Amino acid sequence: MSEINTPGRRLTKAHKRSFATVAALGAAALAATLVPGGAGNSGQAEAAAAPAAWTQVTGAVQAQTVQANLAAQQAVAAKAAQQAAAAKAKADAAAKAEAEAKAKKAREAKAAASRAAARTPVFANNLDGWIKEALFIMKKEGIPGTYAGIHKNVMRESSGNPLAINNWDINAKNGVPSKGLLQVIYPTFKAYHVPGTKFDQYDPVANIVAACNYAADRYGTIDNVNSAY
Repeated sequence: MSEINTPGRRLTKAHKRSFATVAALGAAALAATLVPGGAGNSGQAEAAAAPAAWTQVTGAVQAQTVQANLAAQQAVAAKAAQQAAAAKAKADAAAKAEAEAKAKKAREAKAAASRAAARTPVFANNLDGWIKEALFIMKKEGIPGTYAGIHKNVMRESSGNPLAINNWDINAKNGVPSKGLLQVIYPTFKAYHVPGTKFDQYDPVANIVAACNYAADRYGTIDNVNSAY
């Protein structure tokens, strides 16, 4: 059966039954008005009752239409509420997952930092410890050199005194005296300083690493240096 449509709306079965009832009662009312005059008072009574019946039917149809509209609105509102609840649940789940991922990443970073700290050895605050710490840094930076090569040059240049300074050679006369364990002048120290070490010519580790970095660039390695450089 084809359905009856109104602009922008499809009639429900309840609407169809209401219109059918209206049509039937309207036909009955029309028939009552056409009863011959000989029918007497009975026909006149039926004809007088027809408008009242028509009014009742119209009111019933309107009430059904209002109820149908209210039911439709309630259904739409319920569906919208369900969709909103589903969207909120999805958003909450996504936020929770993101928070858990961030927390996991933070825990992993902390654990990695702890492992790295645990792997970093503790060096003695003396010539032996300074050379070993310098070698530890040099290995990570790819700077060549051995303990023996560094120790040999340190003893020749400063006798192991990290505060040693040369105030009499040509560098001193030019205003840039050699300083520290490996007697490095400031321009050389500045050019070959390795990030992560102190920017201080007198710092024993920074001095060794910068001097070894310079020696690697100029001589291949500090092991090849056997005199003033």
